[in-house]
Amino acid sequence: MPTRKLALSFMMLFALLSGCGEADNPQAALEAAVQQLQDNLEAKQTGAVLEQLHPTFSAQQQFDRDWAQRTMMLLFIRHKNIKVIALSKDSRVDPTYSEKGHTEAQVAMAGAEGLIPDSARHYSVKLEWWLEDGDWKLARLNWE
Repeated sequence: MPTRKLALSFMMLFALLSGCGEADNPQAALEAAVQQLQDNLEAKQTGAVLEQLHPTFSAQQQFDRDWAQRTMMLLFIRHKNIKVIALSKDSRVDPTYSEKGHTEAQVAMAGAEGLIPDSARHYSVKLEWWLEDGDWKLARLNWE
C-alpha cells in the first residue's frame, strides 16, 4: 500500500511539474499552441481557432479574422473530415524579442466526405505568434 501511495504522489508531482514547465518555458508553450491550432482545425472548432488568433490577425497581408472565420466555415461545411498533416515544422521564440514566436511548416491538408480524401493540398506556411497575457496568439499567416 505505501508503494502505491508513493507512485500516486510521484505521478501527481510529475503532472504538476509538467503543467508548470510549459508556463515557464515559452518555447514549450509556443509548440503547444501550434499543436493546439492543428488539433482545433482537425476537430472543426472554429471558435477555438478564432480564440487563438490575435485581434489584429492578418493572412497574406490582406485577409483578417472575418476572412478566417468565413473560410473555416466553408471548409468545414464542404468536408466532413479535415486532416492537417505537418510534414515538418520548426517553432522558435524570437531571440531578440521574446514575446514573438515563429513557426515554419510544410503542411498537407486533406478533406473528405468519408474515409478517402477527395481533396488534398500541400502548403509551405509561415506563422508569426505574439505572446499576449501569457498565451501565444497567431498574428500573421503566410503560405505558398
